[in-house]
Amino acid sequence: MNILIKKNNIKKSKDKFYMQKAIQLAKKGKYTTDPNPNVGCIIVLKDKIVGIGWHKKSGENHAEVNAINMAGKLSKNATAYISLEPCNYFGKTPPCCDLIIKSGIKRVVIAILDPNPKVSGKSIEYLKKSGIQVEIGILSQKAKNINKGFFKRMLTGIPWIQIKMAISIDGKIAMKNGESKWITEKKSIQNVHKHRALSSAILSTSNTILKDNSKFTARYQTKNKKYIQPIRIIIDSKNRIQLHHKIIQENKSEVWLIRLFKDKIFWPKHVKQIILPNNINQINLHILLKFLGNKKINTLWIECGSNLFSNMLRMHLIDELILYIAPKMLGNKTISLYHDINNIYLNQAEQFIFKSIKKIGSDIKIILQPKYQYKKIS
Repeated sequence: MNILIKKNNIKKSKDKFYMQKAIQLAKKGKYTTDPNPNVGCIIVLKDKIVGIGWHKKSGENHAEVNAINMAGKLSKNATAYISLEPCNYFGKTPPCCDLIIKSGIKRVVIAILDPNPKVSGKSIEYLKKSGIQVEIGILSQKAKNINKGFFKRMLTGIPWIQIKMAISIDGKIAMKNGESKWITEKKSIQNVHKHRALSSAILSTSNTILKDNSKFTARYQTKNKKYIQPIRIIIDSKNRIQLHHKIIQENKSEVWLIRLFKDKIFWPKHVKQIILPNNINQINLHILLKFLGNKKINTLWIECGSNLFSNMLRMHLIDELILYIAPKMLGNKTISLYHDINNIYLNQAEQFIFKSIKKIGSDIKIILQPKYQYKKIS
């Protein structure tokens, strides 16, 4: 009995070792796979890695295909470690399950089920019926964490939502006249551009554009300098954005103007006016987020003022709050991060969990997770 337990422990330890490598491979696609998930695959034969692969870009080979192509004939009787359940249907590429079966792989270890209802659990059964041993659940949380946006969109219909705010140590985001450039230092700003590059889309408001005239592009230097420019989405209910604004002049990615009605301006091809159904004289945030989910926006990075932030927080729509805190005191004649006239008692205050605290130059970056739980938007 002790020998059997020891063997099982060794096997489990090996599975974790190789799955960790598969997850690390998956991360290589984090700038380029959107809207697809990040997936890595390791093929092992007799305790030797014979094939590796990761999904590099939407429309190109999946991780399993790249790993099997590398392993070639050595795939026969091997074990495949895959960070996400392989696909079993024709999309932009053929189903990976068919290639796994054809390759002769005898065992497949999967970190976590694919949340996509087209796939979830179906691939497992398909592989098992073909005589392949399948195990699932190795480092599942780690595998899920690298695809938070994909999982959130598939399970709730809306993107993973991160709001970034730059603040002083007394909780202010701007002077009374709107001046806010720059509260934080250059290293924090560079870090913001990294987050932009990792996002499907950036959301802001016409108020922010009119104040800062930002381009909202990602200007981040990666090793290979390859990433997909996020879609830029501006809530513009009063049609205040015009042709001369920098966000319109810059055509590196699409700009979506979220409006209550269209104007007659002849916009460049990269600009779209999007009119959402509503029964009030303002943009309905629930309808907007559902629309973005339908458009396969996995991760939404928001840079805005206190009004949108306060509304998002009150409506429990935030997944992560990312604060860049500068060692500055702005005083009373300023704009605060959050305002809510309904908070009368301390027990009514919004509560958060500290996820990480990191020093960036002279600033501090804090990532917070609200304590409330998400519900699917109907």
